[in-house]
Amino acid sequence: MPNDALAQELIAMTDEDRKLQAGALGDDLTAQLAHRRVTVRNADRLAEIIDEYGWPTAALVGEEAARRAWLVAQHADRQLDLQRRALELMTASRGNPTQLAMLRDRLLVNEGRPQIYGTQIAGVVDGAPVPWPCEDPERMDQRRVEVGLEPFAAHVARHAPA
Repeated sequence: MPNDALAQELIAMTDEDRKLQAGALGDDLTAQLAHRRVTVRNADRLAEIIDEYGWPTAALVGEEAARRAWLVAQHADRQLDLQRRALELMTASRGNPTQLAMLRDRLLVNEGRPQIYGTQIAGVVDGAPVPWPCEDPERMDQRRVEVGLEPFAAHVARHAPA
């Protein structure tokens, strides 16, 4: 039986993150700091949750709250120890392959290393997303498909401005 209180807490944490995220992507330093405060606080709380319950799996908190726990880890860019721990625990619990790929790439980029699946975007050139450097780029699309991600060109086409 899912832990409803914990599930609601994870969902509320990420609702606040998502609400502030758009402003954090712009030039407004106040908005960037507000988002950073939330992501750091959320990551600190996720670490406490992991200490108490282990990784918040779908069995523990339900599918949506488990996805939200991953999102907290994904956005914990200044807390790499938490990202490493989340990746290890999600892998051990046979977590969602797409989420694992995205967290693995995020951690690699945060460590200054090439990513594997091309999920992390360095910027936009001529309206098209450009990924951070990727290990063995010729096989990137094959690896993407193996974890449930669409080929990079299809991803770019879907997100290109109209």
